[in-house]
Amino acid sequence: MLEIREVTKTFFPGTPNEKIALNSLSLTLQQGDFVTVIGSNGAGKSTLLNVIAGELQPEQGSVWIDNTDVTKLPAHKVANYVGRVFQDPMVGTTPNGTIEQNLAMALARGKRRGLRRGVTSAKRELFRRELKTLELGLEDRLRTDAGFLSGGQRQALSLLMATFSRPRILLLDEHTAALDPQRAALITRLTRELVTRHELTALMVTHNMEQALALGNRLIMMHEGRIIFELGGEEKEAATVADLLAEFDHFRGDGGLSDRTLLG
Repeated sequence: MLEIREVTKTFFPGTPNEKIALNSLSLTLQQGDFVTVIGSNGAGKSTLLNVIAGELQPEQGSVWIDNTDVTKLPAHKVANYVGRVFQDPMVGTTPNGTIEQNLAMALARGKRRGLRRGVTSAKRELFRRELKTLELGLEDRLRTDAGFLSGGQRQALSLLMATFSRPRILLLDEHTAALDPQRAALITRLTRELVTRHELTALMVTHNMEQALALGNRLIMMHEGRIIFELGGEEKEAATVADLLAEFDHFRGDGGLSDRTLLG
């Protein structure tokens, strides 16, 4: 379970460039929730993920994962609870490491360090089984450096790595935005399958409102660091992009929202 309690994060406080990125924001995800997050540019979506991941610390409020306060933990310790996939396919993998080496590092995340053998035959078989679910033929390329993979292949590998250790929370930060439509559709499908198969609790930021409606069981809309609208259950299933744009229309006079910034 993830609890965000009255979190406020301000950039450049006390200066002419002061920006309140998160404004007393609260959000709770129950085990198995898959929440999609939409909003205009600068609404605070990525800041929210960075606070959860420990990359940023808020001035006020707290972040709890499974009843543990992780607000002040460094990012490398929060990583024991959180898996993350970024927008850039090149970020989530080590390019000079082979596919199996990348997976071995992901498998070891959060475990005690000590004397360990290299990639054993048992681990290699596990990697093949998991990679086969991607349907990209990567199970036959275990010793290929990740740097030789295409953007879509690397993002698929990043997604698999992020879910490998069964994180308590999976953060997806516009993880299909940099891909062509065909690869984006592939990663979207894999996201749905992996989250469902492993019963993960996930929070996904996206600018694609059709994707936000198609994935997950809840949707939240952010504006100026606040959650201004939420859908779940049958209401989310029945909603359309036009419905979401209508909700944004309510805020046009307060912040200058436009379809272009929302769909960008």
